[in-house]
Amino acid sequence: MTSAVPRRQVLVIGLDPFRVPGPWDPEPVAKAIETGMAGPADRGIDAESCLVGIDEDDDVPTRISEALRSRRWDCVVVGGGIRNSEELVELFESVVNLVRRHAPQAEIAFNSSPENLFEAVARRLQLG
Repeated sequence: MTSAVPRRQVLVIGLDPFRVPGPWDPEPVAKAIETGMAGPADRGIDAESCLVGIDEDDDVPTRISEALRSRRWDCVVVGGGIRNSEELVELFESVVNLVRRHAPQAEIAFNSSPENLFEAVARRLQLG
């Protein structure tokens, strides 16, 4: 009798493109996120997203904390929308500290675009 290998659990924390202020079209980013989330799933990894708004309607720390506590994560990816903006450095700092507090066992990964989400996860989880 063989036992099934548990699937790796990955949480992706990022910005909800429909809740980022500004005169821009969020649809291409939303489609890229959807495509990026399929990469891990296609390779046997359970990936879930926690997309937050920066439009003042979200209690961002609470939403992220709840997502982090919802299961035991093997890896948490912090998306570039949070990391790459000088205006969001405090949010990035908060996210990293929430991960440390609520998912200390999780590897922390950073992707440079939604399309290379799997590569970031594979790098941190050392998936051949």
